[in-house]
Amino acid sequence: MQPREITYSRNVFLPLTNVCRNRCGYCIFRTPVGEGCIMPRAEVENIIRTGAGAGCTEALFTFGEKPEDEEGFSEHLAKTGFSSILEYCHAMCELSISSGMLPHTNAGILDYNELEWLKEVNASMGLMLETTAEIPAHRNCPGKIPEVRIAMMEDAGKLRIPFTTGILVGIGETPADREDSFHVIADLHRRYGHIQEVIVQNFCPKDGTDMKNYPTVGKEEFCSTISSAREILPDDVSVQIPPNLADAGYFVGCGVNDLGGVSPVTIDYVNPEHPWPGVDELKAIVGNHRLKERLCIYQRYIDRGWYPEGLKCIIDKLNDDIRKRNEQQ
Repeated sequence: MQPREITYSRNVFLPLTNVCRNRCGYCIFRTPVGEGCIMPRAEVENIIRTGAGAGCTEALFTFGEKPEDEEGFSEHLAKTGFSSILEYCHAMCELSISSGMLPHTNAGILDYNELEWLKEVNASMGLMLETTAEIPAHRNCPGKIPEVRIAMMEDAGKLRIPFTTGILVGIGETPADREDSFHVIADLHRRYGHIQEVIVQNFCPKDGTDMKNYPTVGKEEFCSTISSAREILPDDVSVQIPPNLADAGYFVGCGVNDLGGVSPVTIDYVNPEHPWPGVDELKAIVGNHRLKERLCIYQRYIDRGWYPEGLKCIIDKLNDDIRKRNEQQ
């Protein structure tokens, strides 16, 4: 196999709240409204400070979709002094910037104006498409209607936001559904040019969910899905797998060229039972390929100026730091 470049980023994972309006059949991330349902500012500050000290370049902000739709959440939010979770996120993105780390926000469904506002303080953003199919796992999930998610991804393209999306494999969709999802993503990228990477993520059953006994896809089927992604997606879109959820060393050979964000500081809050690999482990995973660290905003978007002007100095500094680390590998 011809050696190729396999990229990754160093991040901190900041779930500002786990409260969510959706009721996905496979999710343990969502928790009910209650005391401690919002990550305190002091904790955010500590994680960002620790991450910056560990060489992390990305602050990944996530939270449950439209938590204000859940009864009682706004009362807890009011104690923070913010009027909405998006306002809190915006402020924490500013905190990240002041600490020299690039924010990347994945907040679920946002409208055009919300995307435009958060774009002011983000180097990149994301939303998992998951699937274009109507599946039972999304029965009680207003934010998982495929047309709604596709429309938001299109708005991100119109706004020139460097964007991450992806699919979940094995949640009730068919191989044809997966191909359809890749074609939809490819079409969006051909029109707007904003898709940086597409995550191909394998479903992992969780105790306490409706799908705890649901079967997972086998190695051959997952490899075939990765290969399908590489075949359908434009060449400049990276195909990514989470290196903590699958036999990444095996699946790199199926067409993967990115291993996403890994953290030396925080756990994977969506899949807490699967620890992140360290950089040395990533080197073993890629084998004869070239491991290269990257920022959460890909270089081609930096070259095009698709980022807030206030991030330029941080991008330049972090790019220099990464260049030095890559030379030392």
